[in-house]
Amino acid sequence: MRDVMGLMKQAQAMQAKLGEAQAELERLEIEGQSGGGLVKAVVSGKGELKSLVIDASLMVADEKEILEDLIVTAHEDARKKVERQKEDKMKALTAGLPLPPGMKLPF
Repeated sequence: MRDVMGLMKQAQAMQAKLGEAQAELERLEIEGQSGGGLVKAVVSGKGELKSLVIDASLMVADEKEILEDLIVTAHEDARKKVERQKEDKMKALTAGLPLPPGMKLPF
């Protein structure tokens, strides 16, 4: 019975920490780059594109497709970094709590 009570207390503490972590991640802004830093995309913790910076040297009409690819790549780089941040945060929060394999918490 004590184990169940202890587990419930751990779960409640983790739930509070999850709420804090979720709010922190929503405020997070991470930059992704492509083209050696010529294109930079800033993405929020929710994956929303917040800003995009394109070096003027890429503004060549004949290279429109290259620029489009660089924009997509910079956004993807930022999005992957956000996902890594989320995974790292979850690992830190759930350390020591026996969760079944594959169980994902609301993030």
